[in-house]
Amino acid sequence: MQKNWYRRMLLSYFPIFLFTVTILIFMTFIMVNEISHKETVKADRISTGYIMDTVSRSLRGIETNLLEELEKNDQYREFLNVERTQENREAIFGVVDSMRELIANDSLIDSIYVYRLEDKQVLTRSGLVKWDDFADKGFIEQALASPEYQGWSSIRPFHEMSTEDDRQVISMYKRQPLPFGTEGFVVINVNMYAVERMIRSMNNDKVTFLTIRDEAGQLVFSTLPSIQSGEDQETGKVLNRMNSDMLGWTFESGIAAGQLFLWVSVISYVWIGIGLLTVIFAIFYIIYITRKNYKPIRVMMNRIESIQLRSDGFGMKMDELSLIDRTLENLIQQTEDYEKEQRENLLVGRKQLFFEIMQGEGHQHVEERLLKLKLLPEVNTFDLFAFMIVEIGHYGHFRSGFSVHDQNTLKFALTNVLQELARDDGMHAWAEWVGESRMGIIIGISGEEQAPKDNIRQFAEKGGAWVSENLRMSLTFGIGPVVKGWGMIAMSFKAAAEAMQHKLSLGIEIVIMSDDLPGDTRRRSYKYLQMAADLVREFRLSTGEWRVYLDNIFESLASDCLKDEDIRMLLQTMMDMLGSELGNISDDLQEHFKGEKAGLWKQTVEETISLDQLRVLFFEYLTEMYRHYVAYCETKNHRAMITEMKSYIEENFVNPDLSLKHLSDRFQISGKYASYLFKEEFHMKFVDFIVQLRMEHAEGLLAESEDSVQSIALQVGYANSITFGRVFKRVIGVTPGDYRKLKLKPGKARHSATF
Repeated sequence: MQKNWYRRMLLSYFPIFLFTVTILIFMTFIMVNEISHKETVKADRISTGYIMDTVSRSLRGIETNLLEELEKNDQYREFLNVERTQENREAIFGVVDSMRELIANDSLIDSIYVYRLEDKQVLTRSGLVKWDDFADKGFIEQALASPEYQGWSSIRPFHEMSTEDDRQVISMYKRQPLPFGTEGFVVINVNMYAVERMIRSMNNDKVTFLTIRDEAGQLVFSTLPSIQSGEDQETGKVLNRMNSDMLGWTFESGIAAGQLFLWVSVISYVWIGIGLLTVIFAIFYIIYITRKNYKPIRVMMNRIESIQLRSDGFGMKMDELSLIDRTLENLIQQTEDYEKEQRENLLVGRKQLFFEIMQGEGHQHVEERLLKLKLLPEVNTFDLFAFMIVEIGHYGHFRSGFSVHDQNTLKFALTNVLQELARDDGMHAWAEWVGESRMGIIIGISGEEQAPKDNIRQFAEKGGAWVSENLRMSLTFGIGPVVKGWGMIAMSFKAAAEAMQHKLSLGIEIVIMSDDLPGDTRRRSYKYLQMAADLVREFRLSTGEWRVYLDNIFESLASDCLKDEDIRMLLQTMMDMLGSELGNISDDLQEHFKGEKAGLWKQTVEETISLDQLRVLFFEYLTEMYRHYVAYCETKNHRAMITEMKSYIEENFVNPDLSLKHLSDRFQISGKYASYLFKEEFHMKFVDFIVQLRMEHAEGLLAESEDSVQSIALQVGYANSITFGRVFKRVIGVTPGDYRKLKLKPGKARHSATF
């Protein structure tokens, strides 16, 4: 098909495209230029602010160090007092050492000196200098004239000795003693050359420039060569101006090659003009091309109107393109509806044919119908067939763990995977979902293939392993026998369905071959009824042997390979027999057979999908029931027994051989159980109960008789008086002899024992 219209449209609008792209590129260039300029100004402002803050912090640090030294060093105050200085000349040396240390610790400090107002003496780091010989008298006189000034001076020349050259410094002074002393002041001078070096170390002269001016606008410092040489003209555009409140200086900065931005800006404006002219030209050009290209659209509209595809659409106010779009949309919708109907008919036909074959109906002309539905390859060499049922294990978890859309997606993936695996093994598989959790597969096998039964088993095992590993799903396969011809597939299906009824006894995630199932097991029910009756009898007698009978029942169920429904029916019958024997004994036992708890347990039994899980479930449930039953039996008789035991102990507590073992032999119960009964009934141990009886009897004998302590010990069941005396003191609080003496005052002895 020729593309003349396509080429015409392309060539018509291509120049506009080129112009538009060009303008966009240069507009982008302008925007990037503006952004770069703003970022440059911002970066320069940050850099200048950092330099200004660094200078201010350095000078503020010098001032702080000086104040700390003046405050903590008493020798400065000693020096300002003439009389003390004459008495203690060490103060002069101390002040000189302090000034030298301050100068050595900060490279910006040029010099420090102290002026003493009383005798107009100046102390420098070189020693005392008389007023007439000191070279910096002018600054001292200025400081004396302005005693309230606390800041830094403007830049001034300075030298201490007449033989020295002038140095540019800025100075400040602090009155002594702090804070408002009148005895003198300390002057500190900062070398401007050191300050300039510090500023140059923080500024890149090749990229940016920095100029500093004082309050009067006079130049203090600059990195521009033209200003340094005295020409006093800037070669860079100032981008930022910042004022230092501490020094009164103005910091001016900018880019050394600042003219570059000016040229870029000029070029940008030129390109804006070119862009506007291009837009005007493009408008006229588009009008011309549109009028020229409208003719083919007009021809297309004439054809649509002549065909009249949608009679209801005419009479509506629609433009040309809308009408074309509506016509095409109508055609596309009709095509999609037709294709959808065809697909639905195909799916319905496939599923209907699958169910007919599965039920043994309409097997005439099956191959022709399969070829028409595209379900068989063109070369059909399949002579043998088998029906396979695939069931998703734990389907309740599968349904609750995925949305409906995800469930359908996984089922679709499962169908394709199994069909693909069968194709890889040289077999043909046709799969359809025959239930919510079950899928049926008709497997076609070539007659030349050896051992088709083994091949089908291997295919099922491989499919189950792949799905378990990749889709995290468990599958159970029920496989019918291999048959010949399409008409015999129904028999294979029935055998596969029969095989799926033995999942409990054969386990889950397995392949169940119908040929491997045992024969008829319906006549074995009487055996399980007898075994259930034996279990109920042992349970009722509380012998504990019921566990052996339960194991025998499950072992027989596994060996006989009964159907799932038969297994559940036999186990429910066993529970009904047990309920008729024990259900009315107590409320706790009745809850295990009726009510909400029994309903939940039955639901759990119905959801269990393996015989091993059923064994564990029944064992745990019956064990819990057995504990309630035994506890009830013991509780029913223990009150009469404990009353009898108490009477026996009260009558025989003087017997030294009375013990838990003696009671267990006497009442035919275990010593541990006897101890449990005592603790539950009297809230005390058996030993404490006997000791209490013996001590009460001993108190009476000590108070009312004249028998010796040894005799009383024998009468209350102790072999010797030592043991009796130790127990008596622990319980009563005093020894037997003291108790007999204190019995003259009965209240005192009893009070001591209680305490």
